[in-house]
Amino acid sequence: MDELSYRPMQPQDLAKVVALEQQAFSHPWSLSLYHDALTSYHCWVLEQQQQHVGHGVIQVILDEAHLLNIAVDKRLQGQGLGSQLLAFLMQQAEQLGATQCFLELRASNQAAYHVYESYGFNEIARRKNYYPAEQGMEDALIMACLLGD
Repeated sequence: MDELSYRPMQPQDLAKVVALEQQAFSHPWSLSLYHDALTSYHCWVLEQQQQHVGHGVIQVILDEAHLLNIAVDKRLQGQGLGSQLLAFLMQQAEQLGATQCFLELRASNQAAYHVYESYGFNEIARRKNYYPAEQGMEDALIMACLLGD
C-alpha cells in the first residue's frame, strides 16, 4: 500500500470531503455540517499519494472521545484504509486526553462493526429507529472502547 499521510482538514478541503461523503453514504453529512465541524471538532484528512482518500471527525470532551464520522473513498474500501484511519483517530483522541471512545453506526453496517470490534470496541446500547433508511428507519448501535490498552 502506498504511504498514507494525515493532516488537519481545512476549509478548502470541504468540496472533496462532501463529494466523498456523498458517494460513501446513503445519508451523508452536508457542507454546512462540515463547516461547523471545522470550528467545533478535530477533523482530519487521509491522503494517499497526495489524493484525498478519507477523512474523520472526532470530538473530545474531558476524558471522552466520540468518533462522529469516518469515511473512506468507496472505490478503495476493503484495503485497510478505514482501519488505519480509525487507529490514527483513536491515537489523536488519546493525545487530547481521552481515556475512552464512543461511536455509533448503522446496525446494517456489519463491515464497519467488525473493524470496530477488532480495535476493542464493544456494543453497549442500541438506539431504535435512529437513522433514516431507504425504507423507514434503522437502528443505531452504540459502541465504546478504552483507549491506551
